[in-house]
Amino acid sequence: MGFACFITLALLALRTFAQDPSPEEPTSPSQTPNLAVKVSTSFPSSEIFGIKLINNHPTLAVLSISNDEPTPISVIFVGGSLWTLPDLPTSPPTPQIVRNLTTTRYDVPIPAGEKESVEFRFTTELQPQDLKLNLAIVVTDSEGTP
Repeated sequence: MGFACFITLALLALRTFAQDPSPEEPTSPSQTPNLAVKVSTSFPSSEIFGIKLINNHPTLAVLSISNDEPTPISVIFVGGSLWTLPDLPTSPPTPQIVRNLTTTRYDVPIPAGEKESVEFRFTTELQPQDLKLNLAIVVTDSEGTP
C-alpha cells in the first residue's frame, strides 16, 4: 500500500568558520545570505493523484536547480523527512517528524546562469498513512557561503 505525500521544498543553510577560533553565536536561517537559486522538484513515476511511496521500492525525485548567481554554485547535499499532516483528525495538533530520509552528498558544480538536475532516491518502510514530504537541498556559492 502506498502513501500520499505533499511536497515542500526548503533550502538549508550551512555555515562553517574554519579559521576563526573565537566562539560565535550560531547564525539563524533568517540571517544567512540568500542565493539567487531556483529549485523545482518532479517525480517521474507519480500518478494522477500524487506520489505514492511503496514500501521497499525506491522513489525518485528529480531536483532541477537553476543558478541565477553571477558566480558558480555547488549542490552539496540533498535530504528530506516525512511529517504528519496537522489537518487530519488522527494526526497530532502540531506536525511531527515520522521518518528522516538518508542525506545524499553530491558536490555538483553549476556554472553561473546554468541549470542542472540531480536525482534523489529514497526508500521507506512504514504503515499506510498520509504524510508530507519535506525535501531540503544545501547549496553554496564559489566561496563556500551558503
